[in-house]
Parts: sequence; C-alpha cells; structure tokens
Amino acid sequence: MTTLARLVGAPAPAMPHETILESLAAAARSSEGLTFLDAQERESFHSFSEIFARAKTVAVALAELGVEAGDRVVLVLPTGLDFMDAFFGALAAGAVPVPLYPPVRLGRLDEYHARTASLILRAQARVVLTDARVGKLLGVAVSRARPKLGLHHVSTLYARGRGELLRHRRPEDLALVQFSSGTTVDPKPVGLSHRNVLANAASIDTFLPEGGAVKQRGASWLPLYHDMGLIGCLLLAVRHPGPLTLIPPELFLARPALWLRAIARHRATVSPAPNFAYGLCLKRVRDQDLEGCDLSSWTRALNGAEPVSAEIARAFCQRFSRWGFDARSLMPVYGLSEASLAVTFTPLARGLRTLAVEADALSLRGEVKMPAESSAVREVVALGPPVPGMEVRIAGASGETLGVDQVGAVKVRGPSVMQGYLGDLPATERALEGGWLDTGDLGFVHDGELFLCGRKKDLVIVRGKNHAPQEFEEALEGLPGVRAGCVAAVGFVPQKGEGEELLLFVEKDTDKSAPAIPEETLAEAIRARVVERTGVRPYGVELLDPGTLPRTSSGKLRRSESLRLFYAGELLPPARVTTLGVLKEVARSTAALTAMRVRNALTSEAGD
Repeated sequence: MTTLARLVGAPAPAMPHETILESLAAAARSSEGLTFLDAQERESFHSFSEIFARAKTVAVALAELGVEAGDRVVLVLPTGLDFMDAFFGALAAGAVPVPLYPPVRLGRLDEYHARTASLILRAQARVVLTDARVGKLLGVAVSRARPKLGLHHVSTLYARGRGELLRHRRPEDLALVQFSSGTTVDPKPVGLSHRNVLANAASIDTFLPEGGAVKQRGASWLPLYHDMGLIGCLLLAVRHPGPLTLIPPELFLARPALWLRAIARHRATVSPAPNFAYGLCLKRVRDQDLEGCDLSSWTRALNGAEPVSAEIARAFCQRFSRWGFDARSLMPVYGLSEASLAVTFTPLARGLRTLAVEADALSLRGEVKMPAESSAVREVVALGPPVPGMEVRIAGASGETLGVDQVGAVKVRGPSVMQGYLGDLPATERALEGGWLDTGDLGFVHDGELFLCGRKKDLVIVRGKNHAPQEFEEALEGLPGVRAGCVAAVGFVPQKGEGEELLLFVEKDTDKSAPAIPEETLAEAIRARVVERTGVRPYGVELLDPGTLPRTSSGKLRRSESLRLFYAGELLPPARVTTLGVLKEVARSTAALTAMRVRNALTSEAGD
C-alpha cells in the first residue's frame, strides 16, 4: 500500500489576540521593545509602550489627511522608528499598510520607478509614506501612480498629530498587503487578514523559548518590507513580547559581522536569514571581527526564503563553531508570502539533514531513489514537517495526491493562507483551489519531511531531463572568478537548435586581492565544473559585470527576466552612480512631485 505524500502539522495554537494592534497593546504592557543599531554600532531603544503611543498619534494625522478604514497605505521606508510609526500608525487608523522597498540600487532608478509605480497602482494605495531622505528619490514613481492623498513624510505626520486614534478592526479584515517575490512572474499583491498573520505568528511562536532561564531574544537585519523580517521578526516579537535588535539591511550587506556581533552582544536566541547571508558571512567576516564574541545563545538559526545550500550550511557551522555556534541550531525552513510566512520548520536542535538521491531518477521520472555507486547524485535538504495548523501535500498533474518519494506540486493549506491576490480574482482562483494553495514549487515527502526540487516555471529541461536551476548554480559555489550567489541558470532554445539547452549568466568576481582570470579561461572553468558536478555541459556561458542580474526586492534572482533582457540586448550592468547623477535624480523627483500636486489640485477644483 502506497503512503500518500501528505503531512499534517500539530493543531493550530490558540490566538490570544484578534488583531495586530491588540497584540501591540498587550506588548505595550511589558517592558520590552526594539533596539535600532547604526553604522557605528550605537544603539537606540524604544519600548513597545512608546511605539503604541506614537502609532495612535500618527493615526490621528492620517485620519485628518483623509485616510479611512480599509484604505491602503504604501510605506517606502528604511528600518527605523519612522517605519514603526507608519506601519502601526496605519493599522491604528484602520488602514492597511503595504510595505515596499526603498531605492537602494541607484544605478537602476528608471527600473525602480517603473516597478514601484506599478506596485502602488496594484495595491490601490490612497497615500504613500516615506522619510525626508528616501522621499527625495520617489517623485517619479509616485507621480506616475498618482495616489489620491499624495506623498507625505512620517515625521511630519507625527509632529502634526494631536491626541490618539484607534479604529476597531475585525479578525477577518485585511491587515496587510505584501507582494509575492516575483522570481518567475511580476509580483502580486497578497492580501492577508489579521487572522492570517496572527495564526502564522502563533505557529512560529511554538518554536521559541518559553519561560525558564532562557528568554526569547531576537536580532535581525532582514528588510521590514519582506515577510521574514516583518512577520517572522517584528510581529513575532510583538506577539511574544521580547527584545528585538534591528540592523538596517544595507549595513549588513556592507559589514556582515555586525549581525553576528549583535547576536553575541544581546544573547539573541533567534535570528533568521536567507542562504546567501550565511555564505556572505563565510566570505566577508574575518576572525578578528568576532574577537570576544560568543554565539552559543543562537539556538534558532533559521535558513529560508531561498533554496538552502547544504555546502554553505555545513561550511558555516564548521567555521563559526569556534565562537560557540552549535551545528544543531541551524534550522532550514520553508515558507512563502501567500501563506503569510512559515509552512515547514526543521525540528528544534536537529540541525541540517540532507538526502542523497539518484539525479537521473529525480530529473527523468520524478522519483526519489537511493543512488547506486556509479550514478550521478543530487543532495537535497530536509525542510521539516508543517508548523502547527498547516498541511502540506504533493499533487500530480491531475491534482491527485501522490505517494511519498514522488515529485509533484507542493500545495499547502491552513489558517494563515492568504485571502487572495488583491483585485485579481483570476490569479486568486488559479492559486487557490478547495482551500489548497499551489505554491508553484516542486517537491516530495520523505520520512515525514518536505524536500524541495525547484520551481515549476524555472525548470531547465535538457534532453528530456528536468533540472532545477539551483543544480547548476550551486555547482559553481567557491569557483575562483565567480561572484558568490550571482549565477542564473536558464533554459533556452538556440536559433538552429532542436531543443532546450542550458545557458548560464555568471557575474564575475571583482575581488582585487585575487589574481585576474582571463574570460576565456573562466568560461571554460565554469563549463568544466558544471559538467563535473551535474553531467550537463552548458551551451553558453555569459560573463557579466557585478550587479547585472535582475533581482526581486528581497534579493532573489529573476531568471526568466534575465533571459528576456538577454534576448532584448538589455542585460546590462547598472549605470555608474555619481554625485551629479544623484542630484539630477533629486531634481527630477522634485519636478515630478510638483507637477503631480498641480494636476491633483486642478482635478480637485474641477470636481468642486
């Protein structure tokens, strides 16, 4: 009898609060709060009591501006107190915050303006909130979207607010719009209710320390416009009041040792990050950067948001064990924005678990088979069983539930699955069927845990075999001359070809301390490594300058977009950023905002 590939998590935990603001009100009765870290590692603390009070003041100003219950409020803000004022202030006003990413890649501002304007329109936003620094570059995007209430600085709203406002919301009301990652298609606005968000936070909470000598303490550099940073760190610290140290993402990228030092200094127990962050620490953190550090408190080192590399995970555990990091603390996890965040978690104190399978059986027949001595092997990472309240099943082409060790579509359901895509009923109906969410991922169930094989739309099909792009991308990890985490594998059909072939887009490493490698030599080394590790010889290798590959707001590679730009002859490095160029952009932004305000004023007068 075949065992079906269906996993059911423990019963959903109780939710003591019905809305996010109720959770914040409860946290405000504790002495806990948020600590913000700057580039000099100076710290500023703000209690949840202060954050709650400020939110109610900002809500007054938003209401006076014309924001009504249910209105969408776009936030384009860096990590800091202004973000808290805007996010919780919007909720206090009964509105729905929509966090978007600030303009960080200044060499691609035209692309940023087009994308951000589209997101503002898709969110059906009434107003955009920002700060004085970021606002200088938002004019073009905002003027294209023309939100009815315009663009405003959060600090001005807080200074203007008088008194307090706290509008009542119900558990089923829309609480948050977060955009899907957009790795294979344009980002979609994911609508989450208060119940969705709090159910997911409650499930994650079951993995945190509870009472006793060890207290929950968080540290995070993750962007607050990303579900792992917003729900998995900020709202979790609100739901289970505990100290949380927040580091601006740009500081982590420049100096990743700041993250590890903050964990050690604050004795953090939980800190999540995507796979690339662990790899960046391996490459950029020097031994002297961690002098005197003790990472032994970090018992929940979650690794998610992108495919987990077993090689990087093992290397991280080995390298940082000398500072007290326990390999059993590493927790590969799986989730997605349409499920609020978490779907499966590795069991506590288990550490990394992998499975070596026969590569041909997996790619040709979608079967999990233990490899023979002579067969090619693919190593896949266990992502654990479902978190409480969630179910996972593996579905075949006709929607039937497959057996264990069979590859199919990963489908999930539970109380934290989205209401739908905002304003897009056809896409919602395609994604949700009978309460089950089609994640777009391929995977299988083995020994009670979920394993992923890739995304359906990213598959590279070479001579009838299905390959996940990560097979080829991970093969190049550590190869001299290749920029870490900056390889995109795609399938394409050459003009005179008879079938799909493998094309690699590879950003070159510009490390000045290493000897330069001629491009022809590097390209051949790439081909040889891929053949050695996968048995497939790339048809083409395109060597690119750093920063060329398009990415999502959370840093994931957009493979199909890379191929589209390649075909169009537009796969180019970002423009060189100069002081004069930035000043021109600021002037352009100011002019665009002025023109928008004039148009809005004329429209208002005509309406009167």
